[in-house]
Amino acid sequence: MGLLTIGAFARAVGLTPKALRLYDELGVLTPAAVDAESGYRFYEPSQVAHARLVSRLREIGMPLAEIRDVCALPPAEAAAAVEGFWQRVSADTAARAQLTSDLVTHLSGKDHKMSEFRFAAGIDPGTTREENEDQAYADENLIAVADGVRGPFGAAAAAAAIEALKAGPGADPLTALATSVAEADRAIRALSPDEEPVTTLTALLRRGSKLALVHIGDTRAYLLRNGELSLLTQDHTWVQGQVDQGKLAASEVAGHPQRALLVRALGWGDGVEADLALRTVAPGDRYLLCSDGLHTVVPRETLQSVLTSASAPDEAVEQLIAAAREAGAPDNIACAAYFSAA
Repeated sequence: MGLLTIGAFARAVGLTPKALRLYDELGVLTPAAVDAESGYRFYEPSQVAHARLVSRLREIGMPLAEIRDVCALPPAEAAAAVEGFWQRVSADTAARAQLTSDLVTHLSGKDHKMSEFRFAAGIDPGTTREENEDQAYADENLIAVADGVRGPFGAAAAAAAIEALKAGPGADPLTALATSVAEADRAIRALSPDEEPVTTLTALLRRGSKLALVHIGDTRAYLLRNGELSLLTQDHTWVQGQVDQGKLAASEVAGHPQRALLVRALGWGDGVEADLALRTVAPGDRYLLCSDGLHTVVPRETLQSVLTSASAPDEAVEQLIAAAREAGAPDNIACAAYFSAA
């Protein structure tokens, strides 16, 4: 049997051509051949089993980067890796069960702490830029940062993105965010068809004890919970793609000349491709959103230290902007903080 076209292969393994293209880009499932002129992908029939394994691992929720590593292992080691992954999932499920119990307590009226939120936002032009294309916003139900790409409409694009979120209707936070982001993309494209205004966007929309996260670009969201700082977003940049594919070490990103080259943003490309996620707030959670003008010059250890020690969100925002300026602040700075009661 000869090579299968991507369409025939997709039907054989129960995947979409879009998924197969993504798996190729991330090094999870490489086609047997690619047409030099059209870029069309072809697959060996022997790759069907590999593709079905990838599909089954995706069904249990394993991230693509981990799937790539598992598929490269001998069968016994792969089985152990899958078992280890499921143990982590089970532990996370147990943690979610505790959060659910806390939420039930809150909704029954026995605890009022989870409804108490404090918030702050701030921007700074940095030390070398005359214009400020970064925007930040915070209120009791929304915090957001946006970083407009340099140009005559960068600041306007960032402002339009946040304004669309502020106006977003709907009780369901994920639906509200998806609707608002689509509207933001339309508004940004309408600013100037010739100049192609572009902006990143990272935001948290609160509905009770739920936080909906939207992310596109290289602005970031961090969570400090029980003293541990976690990065909730993944940069949509060319260099991050190289890291994901194992072609570039994470330590090389900060100094790479293409560090700021975006692969996804509002106002750019054929349409909106934003990451959406829903989180449950735990008492004492501290969230930080920031532009690359902060996270590329201020070490992660400093972010954690400030978020841990600050008595209020406005104090954290002020200290982080000061830390960025002390580090040189070659870019605009935007950050927003959200603290839930302990």
